Amino acid sequence: MTKRAFVQLCLLPLAVVVTAFFVIPMARLVLIGASGSQGIGAYAAILLEPRYRETLLNTIILAAATTVATLLVATISGLFLQRHRFPSRALLVAMLTLPLAFPGVVVGFLIILLAGRQGLIGEITSALFGTKEVFAYSIEGLFLGYLYFSIPRVILTIMAAAEKLDMSLEEAARALGAGPWAVHRDIILPALMPALIASGAIAFATAMGAFGTAFTLATDIDVLPMLIYTEFTLSANVATAAALSIGLGLVTWAILALARSYGGNAAAASG
Repeated sequence: MTKRAFVQLCLLPLAVVVTAFFVIPMARLVLIGASGSQGIGAYAAILLEPRYRETLLNTIILAAATTVATLLVATISGLFLQRHRFPSRALLVAMLTLPLAFPGVVVGFLIILLAGRQGLIGEITSALFGTKEVFAYSIEGLFLGYLYFSIPRVILTIMAAAEKLDMSLEEAARALGAGPWAVHRDIILPALMPALIASGAIAFATAMGAFGTAFTLATDIDVLPMLIYTEFTLSANVATAAALSIGLGLVTWAILALARSYGGNAAAASG
């Protein structure tokens, strides 16, 4: 057996899996999206129809805000936890990563317990100010829910990347008179950039497609996963649901492709 034939034989299972579970389903989804009364125009309707366009923008803005906030909180927390040893550190890390064990519906339920109509925040604000503050079912509630399951994933990535940083570069910068902010700006953050880009892209993609939390909380705001669900189940509009699914996938894929490109460039620069 030649080397080329051996390589092709090894790649055969991968080709079968990719074809069966990705190429064929995606091709079928594209065809279904164009099979409705609008035809191929169903894809243009995602941007032309006000309801679909607004929902898409809501989803992108929410995912972007979640990504930025997640990176900010997780980077600071991850660096601190990696660089410092203190009593109960392991317990704190375990608590921060606990949300990884919860499905989206449970996360949504926790947000309701915090900021729902009978939630803790509502009871406190009612006692202090006489008005009950309820935001679990709005974009703010979804934002908190998405943060809840995004931060643990990014913290673990940042901690793993921070562990591999070259401490001699930081020591050299300090010896040359660089202050703490300069060291973080010029040494630590550039070295962490590939991890930040990769984890940020994953956080964005997760927030774009999160369904369980949106199913529990999204009563005052439309996001694409819920719109796809309602079009498919309540309206029986399979073609529109398929077109919206393709649109959601394309936006997420574009962000992941950009992250992969910039992440590779950042890794080359930091290396």
